Amino acid sequence: MNEQKDLTVPAQESASDKRDTRGVTTPAVDIFEDPQGISLIADLPGVSKERLRINVESDVLLIEGEAAVSAPAGLRLVHGELRAPLFRRSFRLGQEFDRGEISASLKQGVLTLRIPRVREAQPRQIPVQAG
Repeated sequence: MNEQKDLTVPAQESASDKRDTRGVTTPAVDIFEDPQGISLIADLPGVSKERLRINVESDVLLIEGEAAVSAPAGLRLVHGELRAPLFRRSFRLGQEFDRGEISASLKQGVLTLRIPRVREAQPRQIPVQAG
């Protein structure tokens, strides 16, 4: 991505974002760019659609998800030290991205976000007429 984009700069978290006392895990993320926008791929193992929250407020994109750790069928937990991880990652979106058109899909613990550019920010070729 070029210098004018501001997507990969982590946003500052406020004190109200610290509502869960367990440690927060930062998910690994890959970001791919094309002329129409970007694709963000985040690794969220064990996170279901119901436990995933994606919010955009002002210029901050926030991804939060909680993994579920369940006991195997037919077994009863008698001692547990494993806590379900809480994933959280935030990004600052530049003005060239269309917040209203962000799409998301979750498949086997991998979140894919498509964040398109606003039409005015997409590159276009100007046709030249001879004459």
